[in-house]
Amino acid sequence: MPWLTKLKIAIAEQNIENIENLIDNLPKFTNAQELEEAQYLFKEVAILLHTLKDETQSTMQQIQKNLTFLRATETQTATRLDIKS
Repeated sequence: MPWLTKLKIAIAEQNIENIENLIDNLPKFTNAQELEEAQYLFKEVAILLHTLKDETQSTMQQIQKNLTFLRATETQTATRLDIKS
C-alpha cells in the first residue's frame, strides 16, 4: 500500500501512533503531485493534533472540576476521637 494512502487511513482513524511511524519513515517523493498531496496531508495532521490537544485540555479541565466538586461534597471525618458528644 502506498505511503500516502497509509497516511490518509491513519488520519481518518485518528491513529496518532501510525501517523508518527509514517512520518518517521518519510519516503522520497517522485513527483510534484505526491509532494503537494503530502503537504496537504501534513496540514490535516496538524489540524488533527490541535483538535486532539484541545479535546484533551477540555477533558482535563472537566476532570479537575469534578475532583474539586467531589472533594467539596465529601463528608469530613474527625481526625481525633470526639469523646465530648
